[in-house]
Amino acid sequence: MQSSSLEETIVAKRSGSSGGWLKEHFDDHYVKQSQKDGYRSRACYKLLEIQQKDRLIKPGMCVVDLGAAPGGWSQVAAELVGDNGRVLASDILPMDSLAGVEFVQGDFTEQEVFDRLMAMLAGGQADLVISDMAPNMSGMRDVDQPKAMYLCELALDMADQVLRPGGDFVVKVFQGEGFETYLASLRERFVKVLTRKPAASRPRSREVYLLGRGLKA
Repeated sequence: MQSSSLEETIVAKRSGSSGGWLKEHFDDHYVKQSQKDGYRSRACYKLLEIQQKDRLIKPGMCVVDLGAAPGGWSQVAAELVGDNGRVLASDILPMDSLAGVEFVQGDFTEQEVFDRLMAMLAGGQADLVISDMAPNMSGMRDVDQPKAMYLCELALDMADQVLRPGGDFVVKVFQGEGFETYLASLRERFVKVLTRKPAASRPRSREVYLLGRGLKA
């Protein structure tokens, strides 16, 4: 009887937690706005706010988008670079096609995916690398934080290899162990480094966006 009662309590708590998250999600202003505006995700508004403040994306640019699915950032980038620009996107998850976006599906931690993106650039250089990558979160910070920082390091390595001198970099970083060291590494590479916490980022989230402006030659 005690075991059964405990199981029922756990199920009830899980159901309540899940229901609360779903209600929060669908009541979310940015979720409703994205549906109204025809954007693929609420994350679009994070990039749009950064764009409004920092004017990162201009017509004709070549943009590399890492962790792109379901395509919100690629959608915004493609609109802003226009017909003469290029957006190369990658994610481990599938992504429905988008006009003006070339997509590579696969695990960015694997060399093959990196090589495919480099082949698409065909020796050319990108003006901007954007990364909204994040690992599947377990809820255990000691496990999640190192995984998140590893993806940030990979994104920075990509930026090092494909950005033109003076190019820019945007990356999602979770505050915690490794953050300050990573911030210092950006300051070594870029003329200016800015921190942004868009309004569309949930207040309780540890995520911030670091902007590296002007890759040093």
